[in-house]
Amino acid sequence: MKTSRIFASLALVAFFSCSVRAQNAPLAGKSCEALAGVALPQAKVTSAQSVAAGAFNPPPTGASTPAALAAFAKSLPAFCRISVEAAPSADSDIKIEVWLPATNWNGKFQGRGNGGFAGQIDYRPLGIAVAQGYASASTDTGHAGAATDAKWAIGHPEKVVDFAYRAIHVMTQIAKTLSYAFYGVNPRHSYFVGCSTGGRQALMEAQRYPADYDGIIAGAPANYWTHLLSANIWNTQALTQDPASYIPPRKIPTISAAVNDACDNLDGVTDGILNDPRQCHFDPAVLLCKNGDADSCLTGPQITTLKKLYEGAHDSHGRVIFPGFLPGAETGDNGWPTWITGSTPTNGLGYLFTAGFFADMVYENPDWDITHADLDQAVKTADDKLARTMNATDPDLTSFKSHGGKLIIFHGWDDPAIPALNTIDYYSSVIDKMGQQAAGSFVRVFMIPGMQHCGGGPGTDSFNAAGPATPMDPQHNMQLAIEQWVEKGAAPNSIIAAKIAPRDAGTVMTRPLCPYPRSAKYKGSGDTNSAANFACAINNR
Repeated sequence: MKTSRIFASLALVAFFSCSVRAQNAPLAGKSCEALAGVALPQAKVTSAQSVAAGAFNPPPTGASTPAALAAFAKSLPAFCRISVEAAPSADSDIKIEVWLPATNWNGKFQGRGNGGFAGQIDYRPLGIAVAQGYASASTDTGHAGAATDAKWAIGHPEKVVDFAYRAIHVMTQIAKTLSYAFYGVNPRHSYFVGCSTGGRQALMEAQRYPADYDGIIAGAPANYWTHLLSANIWNTQALTQDPASYIPPRKIPTISAAVNDACDNLDGVTDGILNDPRQCHFDPAVLLCKNGDADSCLTGPQITTLKKLYEGAHDSHGRVIFPGFLPGAETGDNGWPTWITGSTPTNGLGYLFTAGFFADMVYENPDWDITHADLDQAVKTADDKLARTMNATDPDLTSFKSHGGKLIIFHGWDDPAIPALNTIDYYSSVIDKMGQQAAGSFVRVFMIPGMQHCGGGPGTDSFNAAGPATPMDPQHNMQLAIEQWVEKGAAPNSIIAAKIAPRDAGTVMTRPLCPYPRSAKYKGSGDTNSAANFACAINNR
């Protein structure tokens, strides 16, 4: 679940330049146009076209607009663009695009995830992958629509299955088949990258189809889907229980400033970033208005609302449905006003996704009203109907591990869309199921201080991008790190992340990302904007 801006920022993945036998040799397989005749099970190639260098013309669809893509498209190398329609069920209509570098293929395949309810193919990550030498694929997951639109699901249970997990698996199998047909050899290694819904897709692949990918990066995974969206009923009702309960966006900076005042220096560095927000025991009551309502304070009902948002959703018996939001980084373009409060209580992205899920997937009733829903009944109905289809919560990754798979999960501590504690809960369940030693041999979790949903916030949020801020080595690049882990057995002990100034105006700050439960600790001297002055250590909270 992410905005179009996040779709674009997360598309920046690394190029691992690698010499392979076929890299500069003539293609050993079919010509691009000949791929139109490749037979695919329950699918057909609708177009196979050679695209000359700089000649790609972005279609008027997708998460990235043609205007934003136009200049980028001019920089793309020659590639083979293949469109496929797949129908694994009678009601399926999965659109897939597979892009294959015409030369300089690095011998690898990279699958890309979606955001929100999908419904679009984002061409920018496909282009970046091809430019970096990867064969790549993307899918609309079986329907067309905006990321917040789920109306397509009403009366179409097979399309829900396609969206939940089947479309990504079908895309992966088809892309590998076409790669083999084009190059005459199979990809040596396959990788998947996704955040939010893409993070859920990533974990679903590891759990359901452990042989599809050798390395998987799952960002801010929306894997406990039914409970995540049930929790937004709690959040919306907290904001709307009476008109006085709503916290307008103009008061969010006041909350953020109070949190920083209370907790920013707990990690020894005053920088607007909470290194581990679990250490912050901020009491919203300190913001109580004493001389009438104002933007610089909260009313009693607003304080009650804020406490509920931090507390997290509980059922009528006090049982936790989903973790609450952690204090920190409430402001910003990707902060609370975008996801939680909205400009009104019913236009934040959390509200829109939850209204779509319950109205269109769970109850299949467009008139369903989130503000008056019975939370206990809603979460039970969602679980009974869709938990086995939508949730990627299985902690038993034995098959993925046995395949040699490696998994990196990352999550911003200050995520206002999917509370970060959900990722820690899932990782803990894997350890409980498989044991610490086994889990540690193939899973790494990186919790990112100050980062919001898949990006944004005051913390570092650039760790997959090529460029001066992220040199082309595994210590500075998560994609390269997982490839080194898969291909050379070198597990990532830290990754240097960066904060980039707006409009790529240079690096503002670098910090090490540390495998959880370790975190970056300031050494006590030196520039706090330099990763060199931090070390990974266990956080004793």
